[in-house]
Parts: sequence; C-alpha cells; structure tokens
Amino acid sequence: MSLQGKTLFITGASRGIGLAIGLRAARDGANITIAAKTDTPHPKLEGTIHTAAEAIERAGGKALPLVVDVRDEDAVKDALDQTAKRFGGVDIVVNNASAIALTNTANTEMKRFDLMHQINARGTFLVSKHAIPHLEKAGNPHILMLSPPLDMAEKWFAPHLAYTMAKFGMSLCVLGLAGELRSKGIAVNALWPRTTIATAAIQNLLGGDALMRASRRPEIMADAAHALFEKPARTFTGRFLIDDSFLAEQGVTDFSKYRVTAGVPLAPDFFVPDASEPPPGALD
Repeated sequence: MSLQGKTLFITGASRGIGLAIGLRAARDGANITIAAKTDTPHPKLEGTIHTAAEAIERAGGKALPLVVDVRDEDAVKDALDQTAKRFGGVDIVVNNASAIALTNTANTEMKRFDLMHQINARGTFLVSKHAIPHLEKAGNPHILMLSPPLDMAEKWFAPHLAYTMAKFGMSLCVLGLAGELRSKGIAVNALWPRTTIATAAIQNLLGGDALMRASRRPEIMADAAHALFEKPARTFTGRFLIDDSFLAEQGVTDFSKYRVTAGVPLAPDFFVPDASEPPPGALD
C-alpha cells in the first residue's frame, strides 16, 4: 500500500520525529502540511517550516509550510482549513508537537507547567477537535498521537509529575477519541519509542552526545507510523503501540539500521511498561 495522494497534517514537523514521518510519507508522493512555530532559524535548533518543506519536496511529496502555535485555536482551525483547500481534504493528523521539562514539583514553575499542558494535552485535543470535520470526509482517516501507553505506575510520575501528566493527557485523548470516533470510522492511536530517539530534545535537554549515540534514529518512528496509516481505520483503533514491537508485527526483523551508533547499548525511553518485551534481537 501507499500514501500517494494522501494529505497529512503534522504538528511540530519542522524537525525530529515529525519531520521524519513527513519525509516517509513524501516518498510515497503524499501531501504534507508542516504545522510548526519555527519560521526563522533558531540558534540552537536545526530546521524551520521552510527547510522542512524543501526536504519534503525533494523526497517526492508536496508541502505546505504553515506557522502554527497549537495553543491558538484560530490558527489551528485556519491551518486545517488551508490544508483542505490546498490539497482537497485531510486524511491523517499527527499530534507530534510537545513540550518537556523534567523537573520535580518543587522545581516546576507554573508557567512551565502551563506550557506543557497547553501544548501537549490541550494542543492535542484542539487539533483533533478541529480535524474531525475534515477527517469525516476521508477514505481511511487516522489521528496519531506521539504519546505513551497509559501505564499508571508511580515511577513515571514521581520524578517529573508535571511532564508526565501532560504526556498522559495526550494519551487520554487517544483513549477517549478512539471510542468517540469509532462509529465515524476515524482511527485514533498512539505510538511511542522503546528507546530514546536522536532528536534535538535528547541532544540539548536530556543527555547530549552520549545519549544521542545510545539512541535510535527518528526513522524507526516514521516507518512505524507509515505502517499504521496503511491499517484500516474502522478496525485498527484505540491502540497504544511501541515502535519496534509494532514493526515486528509487520514483519520487520532487522532493527540495526535504526541505531545511531552500532555497538552502543540502547538507552530505554520513559513510560514503556515493564510488561512490554522487545522483539527478539531488537536491542542486540
């Protein structure tokens, strides 16, 4: 199957996992709206909506770069309307935009708490809400959240309560919307990485070069998302997927190509339930 001619609306797609998902779809000839805030170069972060658009066009897709703050309801609604007008509809929505601060409660400023909840939980709800009228018209509509399984374990909440609440808020949207939209034939699923993914957040906020070397490339998430979008929306919904386990279900056996550095043990990501076993050989 192919995503040729399909239209994806991806938040936070100027870099990282969001851009990787867009590039994978572009190789099929898909249309990609890059809905992100980075219009001009950032001193510490590579990529803007315009460089992302150029990369998508080079990969074989059609791109629509739009400056969108997912906290702004008018901007979100307008961006979805522009997407539908330009490409004739919206088939897939990817809620990828996210904010992170790994601080305990005493050291979390309320403005940072508000930012994470406004972008992660509220932004996901807002984008999904205004996408529904467009997705109802699509042939195989999907909403994907880049958010974790709802594993209600203390160890995920205690170190960084505010961040965990915000990310789990995205996952609660999956749980609720999957049920709410099932009768409309709109699939709603979550995808999460088993290991850290080599992105700007890992480089700048979490672990620098050492953690980058112990990470997988964003392409593993892009390949998993691509496989998900090919699933029938009416039956494949309400799932909380881990990238390598889902790819293994699709027949993938070689995960070495996703490593940043061969031979370096992979670093586990947050929020992966203890019961989730990696596919045989996936972490070797």
